[in-house]
Amino acid sequence: PQICKDLSESSRYHISLSFPPLFLINPYSLSPSQNQISHFLLKSKADSLSLSISIVYRSLIDMAEVLRPEMLDISNDTSSLASPELLHVLAVDDSIVDRKFIERLLRVSSCKVTVVDSATRALQYLGLDGDNSSVGFQDLKINLIMTDYSMPGMTGYELLKKIKESSAFREIPVVIMSSENILPRIDRCLEEGAEDFLLKPVKLADVKRLRDSLMKAEERVFKNIMHKRELEANDIYSQLKRAKI
Repeated sequence: PQICKDLSESSRYHISLSFPPLFLINPYSLSPSQNQISHFLLKSKADSLSLSISIVYRSLIDMAEVLRPEMLDISNDTSSLASPELLHVLAVDDSIVDRKFIERLLRVSSCKVTVVDSATRALQYLGLDGDNSSVGFQDLKINLIMTDYSMPGMTGYELLKKIKESSAFREIPVVIMSSENILPRIDRCLEEGAEDFLLKPVKLADVKRLRDSLMKAEERVFKNIMHKRELEANDIYSQLKRAKI
């Protein structure tokens, strides 16, 4: 039951994870955990090695009934998913003054912020720097990356390219910041996949615009996932109804 509870909690808070229905077969009472799992089957202690196929089939039918779209409790309100508090921004800048400034703007805009002082540190944080990585990407949720363009060592443009080459992070929006309004530089970053190019000093209105755009994108992702789950539930239900057992 605890394993099922842990998986259930994971799927609840990580909407992008599409877990299959969970079944637990146990000879004991599961009433304290029934609301934590998709379905459960009680087995007789005297017959712990066998389970009637008709019981399994009936349980699958019951589960499919619950998963049918008209039975799903899916709300159109996605405010909890796209809440600003859930937006996590990775800010990259070698200037401590600029780092403090952008961090302040993001926090005022109700975003969670992680700041690093170089592109190399950013790659380490994202788990893209081999053995020196500090966090595995599977444990990381980043909604936006904001990076300065001109930094010692690896530039913001080079960081952008690294991120877009990563299968794990290429979909994360990357915003380039710079105090220099150089059109070829701006065009090159946008062509490489940058979400936007902001001139320093970054304004609060810029951050709020980015936040609102991200919230809308999160809503679209949520609706797409819910639509996919509805289709899958319909398919499961149809197949089980057609099955001859």
